[in-house]
Amino acid sequence: MTFPKMLLVKQNFPNRALSDIPGTVQKELGEAGFGNGLAPGSSIAIGCGSRGISNIATIVKAVVDYWKSRGMNPFVFPAMGSHGAATAQGQADVLAHYGIIEETMGCPIKSSLEVISVGHTPEGIQVFLDKYASEADGIMLVGRVKQHTDFAGKIESGLYKMMAIGLGKWAGAKNYHMHAFNIGLEQVIYSVGRKMLGSAKILGGLAILEDAYHNTCQLSAVPVDQMEKREEELLELVKATAPGLPTDLDVLILNEIGKNISGAGMDTKVVNRGVYGQYNPWPGLPIIKRVFVRDLSPVTYGNAAGVGMADMVTTRLAHKIDNKPTWINSLTASTPAAVRLPMHFDTDRECLEKLFPTVGKHNFEDIRLGWIHNTLELSPIALSANMRPEIEANPLLEIIEEVHELPFDDHGNLIASWRGVAELAAH
Repeated sequence: MTFPKMLLVKQNFPNRALSDIPGTVQKELGEAGFGNGLAPGSSIAIGCGSRGISNIATIVKAVVDYWKSRGMNPFVFPAMGSHGAATAQGQADVLAHYGIIEETMGCPIKSSLEVISVGHTPEGIQVFLDKYASEADGIMLVGRVKQHTDFAGKIESGLYKMMAIGLGKWAGAKNYHMHAFNIGLEQVIYSVGRKMLGSAKILGGLAILEDAYHNTCQLSAVPVDQMEKREEELLELVKATAPGLPTDLDVLILNEIGKNISGAGMDTKVVNRGVYGQYNPWPGLPIIKRVFVRDLSPVTYGNAAGVGMADMVTTRLAHKIDNKPTWINSLTASTPAAVRLPMHFDTDRECLEKLFPTVGKHNFEDIRLGWIHNTLELSPIALSANMRPEIEANPLLEIIEEVHELPFDDHGNLIASWRGVAELAAH
């Protein structure tokens, strides 16, 4: 089979990286007056999630240092639902992978799946809270505000969602997703979040925003009395600046998917897929006909959540799937379709040879092919040379490396040392 030749293309997103992350944290929390009503020596529970957030250890350490400077006794706990295979040790291990351990944070890390009930929402949803957090004098959340993979709304994934599914641990996550099946996840997040604000010891949160290059670009202290309105505003900003693919594609190649990349393994609002198997459900995004995933991220630890959104994967990916965390995650989120195993073949070449004839083009050199490392890293992107005229006509795109053949090794797999693959994250 003759494959399209490829160009390496830079997407010229604005670089909005913060220059002083610890200093920004101190300034934001200080100006917001976090802890003004607390007596010295109070215990502060700092909740952290499980996504691959840039600089997360630096950010959390700065939050810990802020509370210490106020004479408080902070500790960190995993604000996670079913992640880490829904075990206390597994969730502590997730934080440890990001460098959030007692030695680097300078405070205890307390991980447990035990919860207490803080009552019911008007819809009758029982609300749960991490037991360690419930015993603290105050609770603070540290999380990234971003678009959710399953729905579009005024509040999606951020501090409010962390108050619900994160603070509720596995018990809460299972319960909330069951209710979401009937009334929608956005309504559940609003309702549970409001109940948590009224019943727990929430002090507020530190909202993290990232730019298109996955840099920390904004850190905003959100006091408890502003949390709902402020998160809605921050999400609007996120949506207005969200990166994406620059054009429609017949086939998109991803090197990897994983829970460290997205809750759904791959960002559904980049690949234009739904967790229930829908093709191109998000209006206004590029149309992607087929998705081919080559491998799992090494730090997803076998959790293949989202693999069911791919049209094809490699056999090596299939062999790396650990069903236990994958199935726990899927069942908790009520998304069994998202972990269905697609067709798989032994080599990348064979996968593409099987996939290309399914997009309706008789001349395979005309297929519009894109290739990214993962859905967090969208510049540069390898695009087929048959799209050169529209690439050159787009002022946001720049060809930085000229025509390449698709680089297969002697075994029929794409060569990971090619600049357009392995070094995507370095640009």
